[in-house]
Amino acid sequence: MKRWSWLTCISGSCLFAVEPAPQLPSEAKMSWLENTEIKVGVDLNRGGAIVYLAGQDGINLINNFDLGRQVQLSYFSGPVPFEAAGQKPKEQWQHIGWNPIQAGDDFGHSSEILAHENDGKTLHVSCRPMQWPLRGVPGECVMESWLALEGKVLLAKARLSNARHDTTPWPARLQELPAVYGNAGLHRVISYQGTRPFQNEPATLVPKPQGKHPWSFWIGTEGWAALLNEQDHGLGLITPDRVHFTGGFAGKPGKNETLSNSTGYLAGQGQEILDHNIVHEFRYELVLGNLKDIRTRAERHQRSAPPMWRFQQDRQGWHFHQLVDRGWPIEGCLRLQLEQPDPQLIGPFCFWQAEEAPQLIVDAAFYTRQTLATVFWQRHSTSAPQPSDTLSFPIQGDGLRRRYVIKLSEAKSYQGSIIRLRLDPVPSGSPGDWAEIHAIELSRVAE
Repeated sequence: MKRWSWLTCISGSCLFAVEPAPQLPSEAKMSWLENTEIKVGVDLNRGGAIVYLAGQDGINLINNFDLGRQVQLSYFSGPVPFEAAGQKPKEQWQHIGWNPIQAGDDFGHSSEILAHENDGKTLHVSCRPMQWPLRGVPGECVMESWLALEGKVLLAKARLSNARHDTTPWPARLQELPAVYGNAGLHRVISYQGTRPFQNEPATLVPKPQGKHPWSFWIGTEGWAALLNEQDHGLGLITPDRVHFTGGFAGKPGKNETLSNSTGYLAGQGQEILDHNIVHEFRYELVLGNLKDIRTRAERHQRSAPPMWRFQQDRQGWHFHQLVDRGWPIEGCLRLQLEQPDPQLIGPFCFWQAEEAPQLIVDAAFYTRQTLATVFWQRHSTSAPQPSDTLSFPIQGDGLRRRYVIKLSEAKSYQGSIIRLRLDPVPSGSPGDWAEIHAIELSRVAE
């Protein structure tokens, strides 16, 4: 892409010269991967964040207006507001809380690179991130990413390793998994939000939210979202096993100039607990191509069976309300303290048809005088479970591990498209009550 810069005017006629548009942020220290289809670059002066992604035309689609853009890792936890090194956040960032990000902070301080390897096939980078809302304050954590290319697809694995002195079990927060910022030419936010994923139904524009905030939230049931131009070409984000997204466009549609303030935004969303010592990993893919390319790639990740969650090494995207577990690491199961009123386990957003999963299996041990647990389900296009979207089942509170089979199909409202589960182990906890949850599995076949 070229832009015209004014030189001088003589007798009313202006002379112009062709000048390349800025394709990289200033003072970039680059590490590259490329194949015959695409080229990706990370900036070692910006924590190894992705600052360049282009096809054969060489047009960089990634926005680099400041250190809060790029394609990068960004995490959230308590406290809110977050203070450190004698600093308080600016008023505009008080709601952010603990927020280390890969590239740097809002004051222009870049994150420190700890390790970097690139053998031409896989690029690995490790950094000490900066707290976005504070001036020059490193996070008590390490962020890592591994990148590889496959045709038009960037394959990415990400890891957060926490080492916080604050051991408070802060509640779950929505995480950017990852944050993706595109240029002003990619001003159309597209996703499939219907109830028949991978059936060739049309994708649609994501509606803009009411009010001043530019970002929307939605369930993309095919596990992808995209920033596209008028020709349906651009950048797709695929989040395997995740269907919750946020994104939008801020500013004015324009050219693909990497330093422009106008930007499109996407993030895969997960409500995750980030323990003081957690090691959290996730994967994502970026597709540079047209809408068909993006959807075809996403189809590779569609589920062949109803969702299941086995809590052998992590929480599998589940989080808690009015209860806590024993913290990280997770070893074999979720060990829950049920000592508060109305304790809840809340599952990640996903997608299945009720008729494909008529029953739920809960592999668990309960130690309590209570005799009932309750499961809730959230139907597609509803903001929460409705009063009828619930089923209670008997439990034995002797502390022994059992498989509880819940016939969801017996509930009249369990039908159609479902996007989330909630499990209440007991109606109300008491001192000394606990549960160990080994697995929660939706099943096609009734036992």
